[in-house]
Amino acid sequence: MEKVKKTKIKKKEAGFGTLFKKGSSQVHMSMVIMGAGQFRYGAYAKGVMFFLLEAASIWYFISRGFKDLQGFFTLGEIKGDAWLGVAGDNSVIMLLMGILAWIILAAFIYLYRLNVRDAWLMQQRVEQGKTVRSFREEALQLLDKKFYITVLVLPVVGVCVFNILPIVFMVLIAFTNYGGNIVPPELVDWVGFANFGKLMTLAQFAPTFFRILGWNLLWAVLSTALNYFAGLGLALLLDKKCVKGKVVWRAFPVLAYAIPGFITLLAFKFMFSYGGPINQMITAAGGTAVGFLDLDAKWSARLIGLLVNCWISTPSIMLLATGILSNRDESLYEAARIDGATRFAQFRKLTLPFVLFSTMPVLISQFVGNFNNFGIFYFLRGGLYMDGYFLASDTDLLINWLYNLSIDNNYYSIGAAISLVIFLITSVLSLVVYMRSPSYREEDTFQ
Repeated sequence: MEKVKKTKIKKKEAGFGTLFKKGSSQVHMSMVIMGAGQFRYGAYAKGVMFFLLEAASIWYFISRGFKDLQGFFTLGEIKGDAWLGVAGDNSVIMLLMGILAWIILAAFIYLYRLNVRDAWLMQQRVEQGKTVRSFREEALQLLDKKFYITVLVLPVVGVCVFNILPIVFMVLIAFTNYGGNIVPPELVDWVGFANFGKLMTLAQFAPTFFRILGWNLLWAVLSTALNYFAGLGLALLLDKKCVKGKVVWRAFPVLAYAIPGFITLLAFKFMFSYGGPINQMITAAGGTAVGFLDLDAKWSARLIGLLVNCWISTPSIMLLATGILSNRDESLYEAARIDGATRFAQFRKLTLPFVLFSTMPVLISQFVGNFNNFGIFYFLRGGLYMDGYFLASDTDLLINWLYNLSIDNNYYSIGAAISLVIFLITSVLSLVVYMRSPSYREEDTFQ
């Protein structure tokens, strides 16, 4: 009971208001000048470090930080003119530097709170009759008990600069009019949710968006199911005792998996082309060459894409399922056979739940990967623009259309809006499916 009470007091004391009320003059000094409280408690090295960090942050914001924060909201006010020699404002750079300024501001706020909290911990040690740790002791802790902090500092900084900043930048582009004719030196403006409205309502984008979205969802479901059950079927087949030369049979799918995907895709594109071996065999038999990937080859091209993706993805599922099936409890199958259960009933009631329980996270990642599978139709049928589609074809996925819009035709803001739609669809579906699966609800128990 006493332990629970102490834990509650500790949580209450962590609040900034509590630190201000109960803190000593040293803690209050750290609230005004970072490192001042540490300096007063005799932790001179730590006090100097906090003070230098505060000084560097203040210098940054005075020299350009506040200007970058202002530019984040305005995105520029002076338009460039090459004839008049006016450099003007680059809205894209101002947006990028504004995001960086926000990240630095968040880091400064974190360091400020850390500085105040550190002074509070020093006050507690003094009140308990303990000595304040020296800089050497603090450094040794960073190499022992707090080694995780030492290891994570550089990765966290790297993630903020090289991952979070670009992601936030691309998300914010979706809320601007950047793209088309509005590129630097033209000034970019914030437009809110207008780009999403264009995707849903504008005659130029809406029909293409909904057609591609419907096909994209169908593709993701079909390709994921086909790859999964093909891999599981191969694993079950090769698990049979009557199959001879299992090592050799397993090697063939693994070889297909080991070859780079784009090489396989280009090979299949050649095979199904007019001059490819399949059409040569058809014409040699007296038939007419078939345009498997031609402009009017809608469902044949889609079916080829499904089969080629299955050829590339099945081996990984087969290898995973093989390892899982080796841990099956054979006594359950023996009992099921005694009770008269058919092979299909054994598969449906025993094998499939057992494999799904272990592979559900992999299955979800396969679904997300297939939903965003850029390479399949880009290498098989890329570059086709068809009637009824705006800068797309009837086999393009949302990720392909995003590429066509942003990279080839400068519709950056629309492309960013599509990327957000893709993120929302995949994240919501993945989260819902995973939370309803036994892998989440029965994490430690298989029934």
